[in-house]
Amino acid sequence: MPTHQSTVLLVEDDGDLRIAFCTLLAQTGYRVRTAWDGLSALLEMETGLPDIIVSDLQMPRMSGFELLSTIRLQFPAIPLIAMSEAFSSNQIPEGVVADAFYQKGTHPAFLVNLVASMMQLSSHCQLVD
Repeated sequence: MPTHQSTVLLVEDDGDLRIAFCTLLAQTGYRVRTAWDGLSALLEMETGLPDIIVSDLQMPRMSGFELLSTIRLQFPAIPLIAMSEAFSSNQIPEGVVADAFYQKGTHPAFLVNLVASMMQLSSHCQLVD
């Protein structure tokens, strides 16, 4: 459970999954903003930077591969979680710029725990710097 209302930017082109993940994260105590592809995510970030980004990899217009690479260059301190059904491991796929990976279709609690651990690690690193 987040210690303050941390903001998650959830980027997912499948509307049903976007709603399901948004609901799951919001019920856990996160403030969730959503975008349906990489370009809309970049526009959403103009209204304020999130504490963490969870992004699908396969999306129209601008893929998660492109989005995460762009964000890492511009905002290196924001933790990035990539997610996809196309990869069958919890390891970050080769060529993906992310701090963690969630395989869609696995238990949703794993995503919640992954977000929480990334937020905790990020908070700790900011205190140390």
